[in-house]
Amino acid sequence: MTTSARRKLAAPTLAMLPRVADSLSFLYTEAVRIVQDDTGVCAQVESPNGTDRVYIPTAALACVLLGPGTSITQPAMATFARHGTSIVCVGAGGVRSYAGVLPASLTTAWLEEQVRAWASDDSRLQVATRMYEMRFGASSAPAGATLPQLRGFEGQRVKALYRLLATKYGVKRFKRNYDPDAWDDQDPVNKALSAANACMYGVIHAAVLALGCSPALGFVHSGTQMAFVYDVADLYKARITVPLAFSLHASTDPEREARRRLREDFRAFKLMPQIVADVQSLFDSSGDSSPTADRASDLVHLWDPQAGPLPAGVNYGFEAASVSISEFDTRDLE
Repeated sequence: MTTSARRKLAAPTLAMLPRVADSLSFLYTEAVRIVQDDTGVCAQVESPNGTDRVYIPTAALACVLLGPGTSITQPAMATFARHGTSIVCVGAGGVRSYAGVLPASLTTAWLEEQVRAWASDDSRLQVATRMYEMRFGASSAPAGATLPQLRGFEGQRVKALYRLLATKYGVKRFKRNYDPDAWDDQDPVNKALSAANACMYGVIHAAVLALGCSPALGFVHSGTQMAFVYDVADLYKARITVPLAFSLHASTDPEREARRRLREDFRAFKLMPQIVADVQSLFDSSGDSSPTADRASDLVHLWDPQAGPLPAGVNYGFEAASVSISEFDTRDLE
C-alpha cells in the first residue's frame, strides 16, 4: 500500500464519518491495553500463551468505556477521534463516569442551540417542562407549572412506579438508595438500578458529546459536568432501567446481569437514535433538525446577530467605514 493510500484511509472524509444515530451502543473494557497496529485498533491481553487480540470496530461505536486496568495509546485515541467515537473513563463495571473526550471536528450548531435555551430562565423552564411531558405524556404538566411544582409531580410519579413494580415482582419493601461506601450492603434492586443507570449515563454522555452539546449545562440538574446527561437519562429510566432492576430482585449477580441485559435492551429499544432525536427536539420544538445535517465540520464562521453566520477567511474591509491607519499602533505588526 502506498503512503498516499494509507494516509487517505487514516483520514476519513466527512462522508465516511458515521452518524451517531447509526452507531452501535457502547463497548466496556477492563484490564486490557488498547493499541493501534497496521490493521486497526485492538484490545490486547497478555497471557502465558502469548498475546490475545480483539479488534475493535471503531467506526461503528458511539462510545468506549475505559474501565479499571485499561490503558490506551495515543494513536488509538486519535483513531477513535477521527471516527467520532467518544471515550469515557469509568469506574469498575461502568458504575461511575469520570470524564469524556470528544472529537475536535464536531460542529457547534447544537451547542449554540443548547446555550440559547439554557441562558434564559424562561426558555430553560420551557425545556424542563418539555422533558417532563416526554416522560409522562403530552399535556401532563399543567399550564404555567413552576419548577418546584414539576419536581413535586415527578417525585409522586416515581414513587408510584416503585410501588407498582414492587407489587408486580413481590418485593416487600423498596427504598431507592445509592451509597458507594456501603455497596455490598445494598439490595439487588438498588445494585442493579445503580449499575444500569451508570451504563445509561455512559451511552447518553456519548450521544450528548457526539452532538457537540455540553454535558454540563443541565435544565433540571446543575452543578456538575454531567448535569445534562442526568437530565436526559431521566427520560428513559422509568421505561428501561427501573423495570430492569426490579426484574433482577432475585439475581445473585444483579450488577453483571443488569449490564448484560441493558446491552440487549439498548439494541431492542434503538436507544441511541432515540436519544439523538429527543435532544434535538428539546432545543427545537418546531421539529426542524437542520442543525444536525453535519455532525462534523471544518468550517469556521463569523458571528453576526443580523446577517447570521458569515464565512471566515474573507476580507470585510470594503463594508466598514474608512478609518485612518494612523489611528493604529502598528508596532506590534512589525
